[in-house]
Amino acid sequence: MSAGLFGLLDDVAALARLAAASVDDVGAAAARASAKAAGVVVDDAAVTPQYVRGLAAAREVPIIKRIAIGSIRNKLLFILPAALLLSQFLPWALTPILMLGGAYLCYEGAEKVWHALGHGAHAEEETGEKSEDEVVSGAVRTDLILSAEIMVIALNEIASEGFLSRLVILVVVAVLITVVVYGAVAAIVKMDDLGLALVERRGADSAAGRFGSGLVRAMPKVLSVISVVGTAAMLWVGGHIELVGLDELGLSGPYDLVHHLEVAVHDAVPVLGGVLGWLVNTTASALVGALLGAVIVAVKTLVTSRRGASAPH
Repeated sequence: MSAGLFGLLDDVAALARLAAASVDDVGAAAARASAKAAGVVVDDAAVTPQYVRGLAAAREVPIIKRIAIGSIRNKLLFILPAALLLSQFLPWALTPILMLGGAYLCYEGAEKVWHALGHGAHAEEETGEKSEDEVVSGAVRTDLILSAEIMVIALNEIASEGFLSRLVILVVVAVLITVVVYGAVAAIVKMDDLGLALVERRGADSAAGRFGSGLVRAMPKVLSVISVVGTAAMLWVGGHIELVGLDELGLSGPYDLVHHLEVAVHDAVPVLGGVLGWLVNTTASALVGALLGAVIVAVKTLVTSRRGASAPH
């Protein structure tokens, strides 16, 4: 009887070790997949604060919470099932879909640069105030595109895993990225309120008050920097997706050229070769993204202008 009990305990211990190893594998794979999607995550975090600008401070966090709930719904109820079905039955379709998403990122990044240079008209500059429901609805629609890109990038990273592993890993990625993005957004939009509260409670001449005043003055600049980083991330990630996608489809020339440049810089500078090589790859990917995005923006602008010219007056 005791021998049987000890055998059972050994089996339980083995199963526990196997479960722990599986959890570790899922965690590592989720972290790897999330890291691959980092550029889109930065863009997502940069875009969202724009939706609560001009709203009452008391409504900022509730609105961000509603957008976050919409984001997790996008990922788990719509994107995840579609992505898993594609990866299971049409795995060849992932690369073209990923490249379409990459092209959209290139377009978004190039359009932001175009507007920053003083061209075009911002869609956000519509007259009239929007209701909270309209703000949330617009943000969730934008999130759907960014979330789809995040999930497909993550799925592409774990395509060799089994179906159940892919499911668990993508659920972890969806929840983790949503919490990180919208937690960071909530912290960002409340920083100026925190600074103002420090000034009011501790006094403008106190150390805490001066720190609070600094926060209030710094936040517009911080948001501007985040916007620039988000734009750069879109061009970089979008361009890199296109280069890798072309390579996987058999058009290896552009990818090989960038890779050879990266290796040449890496080998030429022994101390900082890794960093400089990465910068070369990133810069080249961003240039590819900017070029592709500029072409799409130009085509869209041409089509829009022709439609406007042909419309009856």
